[in-house]
Amino acid sequence: MAIPLQGKAQQQQGEGGKGGGAVDDDGDDQPSVASELRELWGMAAPITALNCVVYLRAMVSVLCLGRLGPLDLAGGALAIGLTNITGHSVLFGLASGLEPLCAQAFGSKNYDLLTLSLQRAVLLLTLAALPIALLWLHVGPILVALGQDPTISASAAAYAAYALPDLAASAVLQPLRVYLRSQGITKPMAACSAIAVALHVPLNVLLVFGLGFGVRGVAAAQALTNTNMVLFLLAYIRWSRACDATWKGWARPAAVASGLAGLVRLAVPSCVGVCLEWWWYEVVTVLAGYLPDPAAAVGAAGVLIQTTSLMYTVPMALAACVSTRVGNELGGGKPRRARMAAMVALGCAVVIGAVHVAWTAAFSREWVELFTREAAVVRLAAAAMPILGLCELGNCPQTTGCGVLRGTARPAVGARINLLSFYLVGTPVAVTLAFGARVGFGGLWYGLLSAQAACVALVLLAVVWRTDWHLEALRAKKLTGLEMIAAAAAAGDDDECKRLIAPLPPPDGHDVAIVDVV
Repeated sequence: MAIPLQGKAQQQQGEGGKGGGAVDDDGDDQPSVASELRELWGMAAPITALNCVVYLRAMVSVLCLGRLGPLDLAGGALAIGLTNITGHSVLFGLASGLEPLCAQAFGSKNYDLLTLSLQRAVLLLTLAALPIALLWLHVGPILVALGQDPTISASAAAYAAYALPDLAASAVLQPLRVYLRSQGITKPMAACSAIAVALHVPLNVLLVFGLGFGVRGVAAAQALTNTNMVLFLLAYIRWSRACDATWKGWARPAAVASGLAGLVRLAVPSCVGVCLEWWWYEVVTVLAGYLPDPAAAVGAAGVLIQTTSLMYTVPMALAACVSTRVGNELGGGKPRRARMAAMVALGCAVVIGAVHVAWTAAFSREWVELFTREAAVVRLAAAAMPILGLCELGNCPQTTGCGVLRGTARPAVGARINLLSFYLVGTPVAVTLAFGARVGFGGLWYGLLSAQAACVALVLLAVVWRTDWHLEALRAKKLTGLEMIAAAAAAGDDDECKRLIAPLPPPDGHDVAIVDVV
């Protein structure tokens, strides 16, 4: 079934000028904080649970590697870090570029574009996975050439080869999550993930120990778990019929390909922004290896990175959901509601950051001892835990603010902020304090603190003081309209193209209505 390209959103605009992308300036459009909190956390709570479940899956894999012995643990851990850096962070970042298109299309009831965007994202991620797969197939020789131990490199290469099916699963899973989240379907996602991760434990036991696959079994179990998540979500969509109204069937290849360039313009900056932040923690681990007592420093860095990954589950969920809320409201032509969603989410982020500051200061040593009893590691990590908590006071609002930027289709702003904050501020401060001023291990985390401070200041400047919400609503209308025009042109429907092209009337007090969408 081909997408008919009905242009529902534009039809609704013509019927009274409301809904479907018409900008609503009604003063009664302002929602209450309480209602927005209910709306936001109705989505964010299940996504937080989903993130925690995914975190537990990673912990199960590491525990299984630890049971295999030091060489397999080292090789598997090296491969997990490498596959995360070169693969999963890239696919996750590219899928983030889908958020404004899906959220704004759903808000404007432009379900044709919603369906097209999902299919384009799956195609884009599949294409991106091909060179990544080629890299993973040559992990062993690459690591040996970089000076890694050949035995550890062989173990890492085995993991990477058996993780290849995980790339294919992620190319479908990541866009599918965005597609469902843009419609507010979050509880089923959490439930499907919980079931898949519950099966992850017996899968590891069977493959790693029962069948004796070792490190290869850990990778295969990861791939099977992600595949199960995809299958469970597709089964839910099929049998619940939750997406019957929004799924418009398979589009013609020309219609899918026609909008790929537009998606790339949003996806690449989103990917760059995500990768710049994720990769910085790997930089910290490398720098820790040059400190006195590198074994303890790297071990302590590992504990702190695991801790910040766990704390990140809440602001990451909040960012994803505020991106959806802002995109939905802008797509529906309701800038006041979009602004309220952004402000409420930022307020929640500050509270979450304050909670992290409190518990990391109060229970620093007790928390670190849950990971290790090695005295040198405990001493370094416990001393840095309060600094890590202060970082979260900036990280939570800046992560949420980046979600707002994605919801307004401005991921390039977030990418530039991350580049400036983490690499032009954070890295020099970390190196100077850790090595130049001889602060040592704590200096690395003061570098992170400076990066987060710069990042949150710039994000809040972009989101709170520099965002014209009425103009963003017009940009949302133009973005969704242009995508449908491109699809209609690719399908050879000249009448549809002409009908979709309409002037955008500026709201009161605005002189310019036509602006760049990217």
